[in-house]
Amino acid sequence: MANTGPTDRVPDRRSRASLLEVARAAAVSPQTASRVARGSDKVRPETRERVLAAMAELGYSPNHAARALRVGSFGVIGVIAHQLNRTGESRTIEAVVEAAGREQYSISLVDVETPSTADVSAAVHRLTHQSIDGLMIIRAEDGTPPTLALPPGLPVVVSDSRFVGHHPVVSTDHRGGARLAVEHLLVLGHRTVHHLAGPADSGSSRVRAEAWRHALRAAGREVPPVLRGDWSPESGYAVGRKVAGDPDVTAVFAANDEMAVGLMAAFADAGVAVPGDVSVVGFDDVALAGFLRPALTTVRQDFTVIGLNLVDLLVRQIRGEGSLDDEHLLVPAQLVIRSSTASPAPHRRP
Repeated sequence: MANTGPTDRVPDRRSRASLLEVARAAAVSPQTASRVARGSDKVRPETRERVLAAMAELGYSPNHAARALRVGSFGVIGVIAHQLNRTGESRTIEAVVEAAGREQYSISLVDVETPSTADVSAAVHRLTHQSIDGLMIIRAEDGTPPTLALPPGLPVVVSDSRFVGHHPVVSTDHRGGARLAVEHLLVLGHRTVHHLAGPADSGSSRVRAEAWRHALRAAGREVPPVLRGDWSPESGYAVGRKVAGDPDVTAVFAANDEMAVGLMAAFADAGVAVPGDVSVVGFDDVALAGFLRPALTTVRQDFTVIGLNLVDLLVRQIRGEGSLDDEHLLVPAQLVIRSSTASPAPHRRP
């Protein structure tokens, strides 16, 4: 009978992988592998991709679990976000910080430069090499469960519905909110609704645009070409200048309030009245929306509820309440009707 004692066991490479092994597999120096592991930006993109691939292949991950057993909970939640100047991200982070504080956790925040899988993966490695108890990803954008390798055993929560079934998810009902906006404008009597969409590489922008198209088709209405912005009021203004003279444009659903504000400013400068000539609906319900003139009809996201639930799901995992991977909390969106929408004017094409 073969000896099955400890001396004959094959080591588990995936659980024992070191940075030196990662460096050898990626054909880079240990210093370069270390820079990638720390999330340093002093590495060429193609080199970072090669090192990250080697880490995923070898299962490299710092042994934070053992350290946590020695010293107890770190009391820190890692958070990855993108474009903190955006309303959704900033208000969600604000709610997360407040909710985490009540649970006696502080936040370690990384704002990635781009929403690419490479940058988000680098941020994941950077945070997981620090002393964190769990990881929160506000928006992964083009990252997907197969492409975004996350350390096994680390509690994770994501504010992105594409990760449903892989990690606990909290997300706004973007589809429902967009549908409410379109249906409101159609009920007012508009023949169709034009859409000022966000960037094509944004997941929430794509979902809202898909819901806009579906709502128009379901009502048997023409689907106009998408008007494209980049979330900024400047992009909304530029689009507004282009369409201000088009009599077919009687209603516009903007994918966020900032673009809606820029659109309305362009209409005002061109002598196009809102809502007398064109009705406008936004998305988010920023603090200023109700103080504009005309006050902006918009779709309200409850960022406080989103932040509270993100923290709750993550803390429950950290405290050992078992797998919550199938949890998906869809936070309803609410249409807030103000004075920027009305029935189409007789002199515009209805």
